[in-house]
Amino acid sequence: MLAQRNLFTLWLLLLLHVSGSVMRFNLFKQSERNPVPQEGDVRLFGGSVFEGRVEIYHEGYWGTVCDDGWGMAEAQVVCRQLHFPGAKSVVIGKNYGKASGPIWLDDLTCKGTENHLFTCAFTSWGTTDCSHKEDVGVICATTGTNMTISDSTHSLDHSISLSDELGQIFDSGNGCDFLILIQSATGNREEDGTPEMVGTTICTHKIILSQFPLFNASEGITSITVPISQSCQPHFTSFIRYIYTRKVDVTFSSAQCLHWMAYTFGVKQLMEDTGRLFSKILPEDPLFNTQVSLYEYAEETGDLVLQENCIQYLAWNYENLTMSPAWTHLSVNLLGSLLTRSDLVVPDEYFLLQTVESWITEKGNTTSLETQLDLLNRIRFPMIPAETLYDLEYNSSLYSTHKNMYREKILEAFQFNVLLFSNLISNPKFNREDDHFQPRFYTTKPWSTVIIPNQTSSHFQYGGHRGYYQTPTKSLSTPVHNSLIFNRNKVNWEASVFKNQYECSNRGMRCDSLPMARLITYNHLTDQSNITFRNRLLLMCQGKYICHVQDFKANVAYVNGTQVLTYPCPDDQYTYRFVVRPEYV
Repeated sequence: MLAQRNLFTLWLLLLLHVSGSVMRFNLFKQSERNPVPQEGDVRLFGGSVFEGRVEIYHEGYWGTVCDDGWGMAEAQVVCRQLHFPGAKSVVIGKNYGKASGPIWLDDLTCKGTENHLFTCAFTSWGTTDCSHKEDVGVICATTGTNMTISDSTHSLDHSISLSDELGQIFDSGNGCDFLILIQSATGNREEDGTPEMVGTTICTHKIILSQFPLFNASEGITSITVPISQSCQPHFTSFIRYIYTRKVDVTFSSAQCLHWMAYTFGVKQLMEDTGRLFSKILPEDPLFNTQVSLYEYAEETGDLVLQENCIQYLAWNYENLTMSPAWTHLSVNLLGSLLTRSDLVVPDEYFLLQTVESWITEKGNTTSLETQLDLLNRIRFPMIPAETLYDLEYNSSLYSTHKNMYREKILEAFQFNVLLFSNLISNPKFNREDDHFQPRFYTTKPWSTVIIPNQTSSHFQYGGHRGYYQTPTKSLSTPVHNSLIFNRNKVNWEASVFKNQYECSNRGMRCDSLPMARLITYNHLTDQSNITFRNRLLLMCQGKYICHVQDFKANVAYVNGTQVLTYPCPDDQYTYRFVVRPEYV
């Protein structure tokens, strides 16, 4: 009788627990509250309830928003329109699945106080020079005191308490009907030569585990055996308890074990959330063995979040990677994936070609000619400085091996350098959307400059007093574009880092938060309307690794707590690198 009552209680709790989850989903997701979308509605697509690609409804179609000029003010409007308390961070370049609809909004400018995204300033519906590669995403905050639906949030506590009660049922073992035998090899052998095994048994409930078919908790089966490493065995009970409660304490020592368990049994949300934690440990290995190993592990488990975290870190710190012991051990897939990225940080494109040639040469005959060609074809030859192209035949270690490919690419690059892009696009070989005609993040002169705070100062005179104010400022002059025809047409830039409000007011500015980086030009480029600048601020942590990349909105970029760092940086000791990136549009 007691067992039946426990089983009935378990059924009831599970039903209420699932209902609570659905209630929470409906509470936050606007499209579920209003099945028929209205003009100007927004939604987050391809992520979770609080994260995803930003989409807006206009003239009967859902469309996306370009990331040009997108910042925290715009993100705040989206999240508040969805009844979240605010935005946690902006997401750029993340794949939330294929977007086939229109790009409705571009060059959007919000104050941050608007109630609807479409009331912000923008050019016009559907007018854009972007592709879907530039669709923006956001992560919304899920707690806050100014939440417009605060009365409803208390109901979420019931689901939490129900989770605790389900956890108590798991802890007590009452009514359990499914055994999980965990076995681990100690590395020793028994007297008969067989491997010595240690293990433990966990008693669970089929009704709970049946949510995840890979447990095979089906009718007629009363137990399973799970082989697991001895180091992960202590964390398996916590993993099973998570199935009941959806709560678990994760440490860095347990993260990979829990990630592997979640992968093995198809617990997707736990796998993705623990995968995100790995980004905090990526900077800790200057030899890059950890980053490369984690990427390979992410490939095996199919964790796209972890893959992106690893490859993004490697792309931003590519130059250090090429000098590390892990460089020659990179797989073809990993190197190929790096070469496709526009956020690759390199001195210039020729440096990238040289590193790929050295990697191929180091591999020798283990890399087929077809694979070599595939890798070399990912180099953006039109972005190689024109003066370097002239001598490429004599300086390239692989020119004689792939002569036809090099000649074709060099010819294409010379055409790009001496002809306007408007003349090139009539040629079917030239595609406006082709990344080969767009720059990466080039750090060599003249395309970038570095500011190290507290190393520069300027004079000031205020109220009859003279002194110094610490506004680090650098000047740089770049061509209008990478191609040779613009080589003499210069743009002068001023890069500054403002650390206090006095420095801002001294320049006649108002800084919304500090520190603030600014990159401005006083040149008028109206005669070059087919060229736009997508400049970036690269934050280097303690002079060791790039921990964050931001774009400039209205010539400024804020570095503070509202902009969540991609990778941690102890003590916020930054070096600021300003990168100028002209693109044809």
